[in-house]
Amino acid sequence: MSRGPAKISPELTTFVDLLHWRAQEQPNQIAYRFLPEGVVGDEVLMTYRDLDCRARAIATLLNELQCQGQRVVLLYPAGLDYVAAFFGCLYAGAIAVPAYPPRPNRSLQRIQAIIQDSGATVALTQEAVLSKLEQRFAECPELRSLYWLSTDALNEQLSDAWQRPGIGAESLALLQYTSGSTAAPKGVMISHDNLLHNSSLINEFFQDTPASSGVSWLPPYHDMGLVGGLLQPLYVGAPMTLMPPVAFLQKPIRWLQAISHYGVTTSGGPNFAYDLCVRKTTPDQWQDLDLSSWTLAFSGAEPILHETLQRFVETFGNFGFRWESFYPCYGMAETTLMVTGTEKGQPPQVRQADAKALQLNQVKPPQENHEVRWLVGCGQPASPEQVQIVEPQTRQPCPEDMIGEIWVTHSRSTAQGYWKRPDTTEYSFAAELVEGGTGPFLRTGDLGFLHQGQLYVTGRLKDLIIIRGRNHYPQDIEATVEAAHPALRAGAGAAFSVDLGNAEQLVVVQELERSQLRKADHEAVCSAIRRSVAEQHELQVSAIVLLKTTSLPKTSSGKIQRFLCRSGFLDRQLDAVYTWESETLSSLSFEESEGVLEEPEERQASSAVFKERLADAIASPSPGPVVKAATLSSAEDIQRWMVRWLAQALQTPEATIDVRRPFAEYGLDSVTAVELADALETALGLTLEPTLAYEYPTIEALARHLARQETPATASVVTESAPEMGDIEVDQLVRELEMLSDAEIQALLGQQNN
Repeated sequence: MSRGPAKISPELTTFVDLLHWRAQEQPNQIAYRFLPEGVVGDEVLMTYRDLDCRARAIATLLNELQCQGQRVVLLYPAGLDYVAAFFGCLYAGAIAVPAYPPRPNRSLQRIQAIIQDSGATVALTQEAVLSKLEQRFAECPELRSLYWLSTDALNEQLSDAWQRPGIGAESLALLQYTSGSTAAPKGVMISHDNLLHNSSLINEFFQDTPASSGVSWLPPYHDMGLVGGLLQPLYVGAPMTLMPPVAFLQKPIRWLQAISHYGVTTSGGPNFAYDLCVRKTTPDQWQDLDLSSWTLAFSGAEPILHETLQRFVETFGNFGFRWESFYPCYGMAETTLMVTGTEKGQPPQVRQADAKALQLNQVKPPQENHEVRWLVGCGQPASPEQVQIVEPQTRQPCPEDMIGEIWVTHSRSTAQGYWKRPDTTEYSFAAELVEGGTGPFLRTGDLGFLHQGQLYVTGRLKDLIIIRGRNHYPQDIEATVEAAHPALRAGAGAAFSVDLGNAEQLVVVQELERSQLRKADHEAVCSAIRRSVAEQHELQVSAIVLLKTTSLPKTSSGKIQRFLCRSGFLDRQLDAVYTWESETLSSLSFEESEGVLEEPEERQASSAVFKERLADAIASPSPGPVVKAATLSSAEDIQRWMVRWLAQALQTPEATIDVRRPFAEYGLDSVTAVELADALETALGLTLEPTLAYEYPTIEALARHLARQETPATASVVTESAPEMGDIEVDQLVRELEMLSDAEIQALLGQQNN
């Protein structure tokens, strides 16, 4: 058995060199195993020779279009076609632009922005995806302008005509578009040397060998899924088992079953994934698990919660999982992926801190009667000087245990900057300490501190909202909100997240037009906000506060003070006209004041209680209703079942559910849609597409559609336009990928309670 981390020859300077070498030296070795439904045993294998052959064939087509140095968009569901297309771009010397197919009836704004920003003229995809996209060409000239190539029915004899591209270590390999602003996403320029160096760094941390193996459900369009899930295993020469993000989100036990079945050593994901496994699996599903082979369970991409790690060990410790297998780490696309990691086999470093002091960027032991916050260390950089904690305004280094912005020294893993954004690149990638030093530095925008060399991440300098592993710019959400209803005042709203123990929750505060303070139907306004945010951003709003005109906290120059908005929300000090909360939190409701505020003493006393009860409510799962398939014999039966299910999911009376009201108005995001499809599968004995709710967007429409289907357990319901889930999570997924929770977990598929 190999010992020590895997090494590659220094003559291999690109991933083209590396894959082609493996195809020649290890042609029949399994590179990737794909589980289309996430079910062990139902697999498609791809060897190094298979992947090399397909990549060469795709590259030959791209070479005919003179794509070397040009940007090529990849629009695929997760799977081996995507893997082949990515390497096909590299084999052609093209610059890959990973993206995900837009879902039906969803905004095309992000993919439009990516095409415009990258300047791509060619796109690779599958025939099924292209046929759906062609229906939307009229509304998106950018899609129509691309030259499209379908690669799923490729003549692999084209591989014989491949010519090795004239590229080197410094050549760009891909543009990694960050999961940030929908209107103006930034493309991080990643070179071949960035990829190889960070893969080497990850392997120094992980200590993987060709005898290791992995499982990944992470969206392959983002840094953790692409670099960690696809490239790192190839660097090591270890087999990787892949499954679609939606397969994990639909049944989280599938991830653990794959780890158990294949004896996997290395796997992980954002915090929400571990929380999801605890809350969305059952003791009956655990019985055959053996997680003893799982020696490295990495966690990153979002805040790592101590209580999540504890619950996971308490749940799965009897099935071979060990506390010291947890591997907290820290990184970002701008550093290709990884920056810090822990020592393999050592338990995570955990500290207690005073929560109130942390809000003031101070690290202190918990004071009596103060809330305690558990902080999980994210490891150490490869060299001590690689990470600096800096006071962002003065650019002075911070001493140990003082919170500042996390700056990262440049290395071969540091990206080349942002595509066509020299000013932003200069600001973020060329930071210098006021008195010089070992710079230039990358400014991460994250807040944290160092303690005995260990990095602890405490928050964000930016106003980014991270839910289910996805980054959301508040200004994007605020623009959606103010356009949701004519009663809302433009430029007078704030969106922010609140950390309530086990999940980040989205809150919106928004001023009303003066003429609408008493005239507007406040409930209808809030409903419009929820619907617009769900449709445009696939996010559930947990609370909405409608404010009196001119009461939104702003600076003297008119900038929105989101921090004060957040503090005012938590302390109930906003000048509220009307407050709405998700039904799950109804027991904690703000009083719907007409400007009547509590006295300061009462407000202060109730604030802590409110926060505690709010966190408790979010942490409590809401089980779906159990209905036997035999009872669902008509559209009316199915409709009644879905009313009960949605009412339980939202913790609201059944009488409040309107069967003709769009799911989006109830905040049904991609995660909840998957949960609904899974519950319907069980109730009806059918196999359903997980995104069915997008095609039939009301209870009434979906019930009628399902009633027309066969009911035996072998029947299958497939809609032509039901898409593969894109990013999750976490883009929740892995985004949403982000938080699969009945109250909305935190998340990238990513982050869910998917």
